[in-house]
Amino acid sequence: MSWIDNSPQAIWGVEPFERALAEPALFREAMSRLGAAVHIITTQGSAGKAGFTATAVASVSDSPPTVLVCLNRKSQITPVMRENKVFCVNTLASHDEELANVFAGRTGQFMADRFNAGNWTTLETGAPALTNAIAAIDCRVLEMKSVATHDIYFGEVAAIKLANAEKALVYHDRAYKHV
Repeated sequence: MSWIDNSPQAIWGVEPFERALAEPALFREAMSRLGAAVHIITTQGSAGKAGFTATAVASVSDSPPTVLVCLNRKSQITPVMRENKVFCVNTLASHDEELANVFAGRTGQFMADRFNAGNWTTLETGAPALTNAIAAIDCRVLEMKSVATHDIYFGEVAAIKLANAEKALVYHDRAYKHV
């Protein structure tokens, strides 16, 4: 009988708590050098309506269509996302930098006032979808995993709305850039 040992000792050759880890500040600096599309993640349901700016978004599978979104557990939005169990990934165009700042909390607006910026509609789940988003990907939460400081939400895609193809807003080296 053949088997694979996936224990930390077999993979890294050391006990799990003996392996070296990168310094958090150096890790943050390295991550700032990875360019990523900018999105506004929205949710709406029994816990209310909320949204936040994110770059930690990725495709998981196309069969069934699934995406993931990461959210810091210290965020005021965390309990809302957990209870609503729906979200919409709104990919921003290059001219949406101010909207990204609003939902990142950089303008000082309360959550309820943030949705006054931009034009919003809903798709299948009821989560707000930005009408001019390059792509609005409406999802139901399939699963949530807590890892380190963040919750990772895996969403099954219920609906998609595509706008005219435009240049995307990207975050790289701690600044917005236009691609």
